[in-house]
Amino acid sequence: MSTAVAIVLLVALATYAVFGGADFGAGFWDLTAGGPARGAAPRGLIERSIGPVWEANHVWLIFIFVVTWSAFPLAYQSITLTMFVPLTIAALGIVLRGASFAFRKSVVTVRSRRVFGGAFALASVLVPFCFGAIAGGIASGHVPAGGKAGDPVDSWLNPTSLVTGGLAVVLAAYLAAVYLVWDARRADDTAMAVYFRRRAVVTAVVAAVVAVIGFVVLSSSAPHVFDRMISSWALPPVVLSVLSGFGALVLLVRDAARGARALAVVAVACIIFSWGVAQWPYLLPESVTVSAAAAPTGTLVALLVAVGVAVLIVLPGFVLLYVLDQRRLLPEEGVEDAADRAAG
Repeated sequence: MSTAVAIVLLVALATYAVFGGADFGAGFWDLTAGGPARGAAPRGLIERSIGPVWEANHVWLIFIFVVTWSAFPLAYQSITLTMFVPLTIAALGIVLRGASFAFRKSVVTVRSRRVFGGAFALASVLVPFCFGAIAGGIASGHVPAGGKAGDPVDSWLNPTSLVTGGLAVVLAAYLAAVYLVWDARRADDTAMAVYFRRRAVVTAVVAAVVAVIGFVVLSSSAPHVFDRMISSWALPPVVLSVLSGFGALVLLVRDAARGARALAVVAVACIIFSWGVAQWPYLLPESVTVSAAAAPTGTLVALLVAVGVAVLIVLPGFVLLYVLDQRRLLPEEGVEDAADRAAG
């Protein structure tokens, strides 16, 4: 039963990385777009692309927290007590990012738009770094067992955490660039398609370099995870991630946006899956296994039933939202819907 819940949690993590990560990555490109005049076109595309879906994507994060504290309470306690600094920074960053994104579209002065735009962009970089640093701290054994607190600084500012945090930022930027190429193509904006295609190619190469550095760091700081990544069931996802990333890069160079988007999703999701499989059977590497950290069987059964109900009720709404967004049938944020005008 605990294995089933762990699989659900891993799938949710991969889903959040693929959807929520792209939203954060869009903020990275907002940050690097340049001044008001030069950056107007890419920022406009970013706002139109993430506006209808950015709030919905954080549902996956809430789902991850709820499943973790319900199914693995002592491990959740250890993680939150040890990682309270990056978790607090990430929470504040998510709030600041959302508020800034909303207010930037409402203010009229250039100075105010710069303030809110800067807050949105900086928070978009800080949040994925914190999440990646947390994952690196867990993988390298910096979270103690038994619901106890570890070092609040070294737990997330160690070599593994710094590399995984940087990798999270780069992967988010990569996904966002690939998605924005497709969105620009759908909007018949050739200039922006070329703009983000170039950035997607560059970030793909940077992501590969950072991933290689991450493997080197893991070999010394998290040998249990590293050994399983190259010699166990974690190896196939690693290989698939490499092949998908390379295939996406080739398609981006050849300007095949649709295929590149699908392969980019597979490449990033496989990184999450390989990390989860490499840690197995440990939830906290070499100290707490998934089965030992699990809540009573009755709790796990009730949780799986709740997850099944959520899939039946919530997932169709997500699918409808993304389909309507891809077909450009949703109004932009702050724009009155034609149906509302008709009803009025």
